[in-house]
Amino acid sequence: MPSVDSHAPAPPAVLPPAYPDRAAWGTASKLRAWQAEALQLYLDQQPKDFLAVATPGAGKTTFALTVAAELLHRRVIERITVVTPTEHLKVQWADAADKAGIAIDPAFAGRRGRTNKDFQGVAVTYAGVAVNPLAFRVRTEKFRTLVILDEVHHGGDALSWGDGVREAFDPATRRLALTGTPFRSDDNPIPFVTYEHGHDGAARSKADYTYGYGHALRDHVVRPVIFMSYSGEMRWRTKAGDEVAARLGEPLTKDLTAQALRTALDPTGEWMPAVLAAADKRLTEVRRHMPDAGGLVISGDQNTARAYAKVLRELTGQAPTVVLSDEKAASKKIAAFSEGEQRWMVAVRMVSEGVDVPRLAVGVYATPTSTPLFFAQAVGRFVRARKRGETASVFVPSVTRLLSFAAEMEVERDHVLGRKNSNEDGDIFALEDDLLEKANQAEGASDDLEAKFEALGSDATFDRVVFDGGDYGTGGDIGSDEELDFLGLPGLLEPDQVRELLRKRQAKSLAAQKRSRRGDPSEDRDPTPKELATHEQVSLLRRELNGLVAAWHHRTGQPHGVIHNDLRRKLGGPAAAHASSTELRDRIELIRDWATQRRA
Repeated sequence: MPSVDSHAPAPPAVLPPAYPDRAAWGTASKLRAWQAEALQLYLDQQPKDFLAVATPGAGKTTFALTVAAELLHRRVIERITVVTPTEHLKVQWADAADKAGIAIDPAFAGRRGRTNKDFQGVAVTYAGVAVNPLAFRVRTEKFRTLVILDEVHHGGDALSWGDGVREAFDPATRRLALTGTPFRSDDNPIPFVTYEHGHDGAARSKADYTYGYGHALRDHVVRPVIFMSYSGEMRWRTKAGDEVAARLGEPLTKDLTAQALRTALDPTGEWMPAVLAAADKRLTEVRRHMPDAGGLVISGDQNTARAYAKVLRELTGQAPTVVLSDEKAASKKIAAFSEGEQRWMVAVRMVSEGVDVPRLAVGVYATPTSTPLFFAQAVGRFVRARKRGETASVFVPSVTRLLSFAAEMEVERDHVLGRKNSNEDGDIFALEDDLLEKANQAEGASDDLEAKFEALGSDATFDRVVFDGGDYGTGGDIGSDEELDFLGLPGLLEPDQVRELLRKRQAKSLAAQKRSRRGDPSEDRDPTPKELATHEQVSLLRRELNGLVAAWHHRTGQPHGVIHNDLRRKLGGPAAAHASSTELRDRIELIRDWATQRRA
């Protein structure tokens, strides 16, 4: 083994598990258990390539910098190159590294070819590497180099990016790849990631260490996320001049769903201002327990971001922070918001991945992008726990696809190559119709889609709450007791307490609904119980099934997605979101049979 360099930074014995200047409950004086375990695995194996998959907020940065400090101390490496998706993250990595005693230059450019002796490493972007991979290859060959590939799935965003990363860092002494979302929506292989062929012939990415959201939640490393779903009536005019009306969340074609969602997100309608008002009420409740809690609205483009900011300013009397990625001051705005106590920030893509703003506790998903990767990245902005008991609340449109993502947060996923692009296998994270770059495209408004329809009007209604794979609530108007009950949940709760309170709210809502159907006996009403409409029957059955799946999950430890897939393998039929009332009843009976057999 190489000798120890007395001038290299010693591996930190006490390193905060997450940056900047914060640590989750109970972990301030030592590495988190998963970080220590992954570090020991790395040091035992001494691999050239290592892929660590850890949920957003778990502390991937700390793990990587601990590895880097150890390798520098042992003189296994001489230099470090950190590759990130965005310019802002370069600065964030440099700040974090400085706390670990490692000097990183975030202003390094490949065309310059060198940095001064004050720095032991550089931070660059994937795009910057693709522009001049040869310059980075020369640097990598000159020094024994550790390359840290942050959010490594971005290495496959474009063919030139993947080729550039391979060319630049093939000669590296060590490569450490990090990601919270290893799956992609296309067939582009991720550089320096190992793929193994399964029985179906598809190649799946293989992680060397995995720490998923479910594990992190049980360890109190991340916050539980409560999803508040809103529906409503949408009206728009097609390019042919026809007026269309539809309810958000009802079964629609792909095009109609996209247009209904665009209508809901139109800042001039009534849906978005109503949802922003509800989110602000929730933020007020959360700030009773987390005084500095902040909210984030993730917008689809710059124009709507500015319009949402105007609505929030009128609503709260305080101008929100607006972050647009093409602004030079974007990184400074995010840093200032992170350190301040302002209520709201509105952003397009700058806060979709990797950016650390620990006080974010309430979010509004107000973008038409609906790929699993982007959704996971967006929700990851709210799960970073600072102390035990903090909860996160994310407001989402009642779109089946988004609600499916919300219900399946604990499912661990891998990147799959060579699989047919369909959802027939029951995996809600199957490959998308659109390539990933469409999810992370430029921020300009979609002129093509906007030319196809004109939003005419919208209204919002509270639909349900999604938590831990289960649905709660029976829906209600804006400002109804049903909605206010859920908006008023305390901001400091353990996951079990969240679950118990939601069950009580659910029971209260169902009881109120039954009383409403029976009517006031003092009034002259038809005593015959009201027959539920088909969509109401399906909705109630789906919620009952999700509740039983959640109960089975807690009994067996199986992920929700695995349970749903087992039911489908036994009985056939589509995913629960598209199943008929008969199919849902059959699955409910089967899972009840499982529970009976287990008790016996």
